[in-house]
Amino acid sequence: MIAVHFGAGNIGLGFIGLLLSQSGYRMKFIDVNTERVAAINERGEYKVQLANDTSDTFLVHGVSAIHGRDAGQVAQAIAEADIVTTAVGVSALPYLAESIAEGIKLRLAAGAPSLAIIACENAIGGSTILKGHVMEKLSPDLHEPAAEAALFPDAAVDRIVPAQQHEDQLLVTVEPFFEWIVDRMALPADFPALLGVQYVDQLEPYIERKLFTVNTGHASTAYAGYLKGYETIQEAMKDEAVVAHVRTVLAETGEVLVRQHGFDGTEHERYIDKILNRFRNPYLTDEIVRVGRSPIRKLSRYDRLVRPALLAHEMGGKTPGLIRAIAEALSFDSPEDQEAMELQGELKQHGLSAVIARYTGIEGEHPLHASIVAAYEKLHSGREA
Repeated sequence: MIAVHFGAGNIGLGFIGLLLSQSGYRMKFIDVNTERVAAINERGEYKVQLANDTSDTFLVHGVSAIHGRDAGQVAQAIAEADIVTTAVGVSALPYLAESIAEGIKLRLAAGAPSLAIIACENAIGGSTILKGHVMEKLSPDLHEPAAEAALFPDAAVDRIVPAQQHEDQLLVTVEPFFEWIVDRMALPADFPALLGVQYVDQLEPYIERKLFTVNTGHASTAYAGYLKGYETIQEAMKDEAVVAHVRTVLAETGEVLVRQHGFDGTEHERYIDKILNRFRNPYLTDEIVRVGRSPIRKLSRYDRLVRPALLAHEMGGKTPGLIRAIAEALSFDSPEDQEAMELQGELKQHGLSAVIARYTGIEGEHPLHASIVAAYEKLHSGREA
């Protein structure tokens, strides 16, 4: 069996590629990094190391790679694939659409069986987003047959893979924990089970559980830790004040999740504990500036901080933790991050209230708007502990 995966970065190699290989697939990676493509083809294998006390290591062998700009080869690989996956970032999905569309055309011409195309991205509905881009590249008369030839089940993925540098450019270090949940209802009827993948009939609750717990917690830790001068998530998690703040945030998002999706409250508390312990992993070095990067995206109305705050408010819940986390995100001024610099420039030019309205979608008349202003001013008044 052949798996085509877009993105030979750390997530692609250390998470999706590893699991697909362990499920019996021969991996073909698509990437635009010429050096990495050459290294994969030269060696035909790579190693994945777990960040644990025994440094467990797995060898992924029988792999190859195709340069993403070789559209013909990419389309042919998709035509021959048994599964296609991505881990490139949601913003990069439009650039894959042309090659995927051409691959689907080849499959239609050959009468190939239905193909599952799963976008393993840190977003709600990543596969659905990708499908929309692909359909735009196909003529209207092909939309119906293409929808039968290629199915796009949405997925939720979770594994911490920090930025890293090794002498071996193909070695990837990942945390032991992982979660890959796939919408069973959108898969081909005869789709074989993948090792370690959980299949559910309703995916949205699990996507939001991950987004509002792992991503919200990670971002909250990063922004609180940044303001205290810490360099890594692991350092920040040694500060009990930071941990208490993040627990408050996750208690607020947890109430939303329990009420909205019916998760068991006690079980969700255990899930929160598990997430916090993952952040503490002493065998990982996860830089705060990496986790906190792209604050504009993370402050958007439907992302990890603002959406749960708005939902909690609508449910009548209290949100002091989330409000403080939003204020801390607005204060993230890392010179290494383009979005952070844009945000700080807008604050200087247009002021706090205008920036909150523009980037969070929370207008001035909304009760949370005044709360964010107050939390931000408190942070910058020197009175915040």
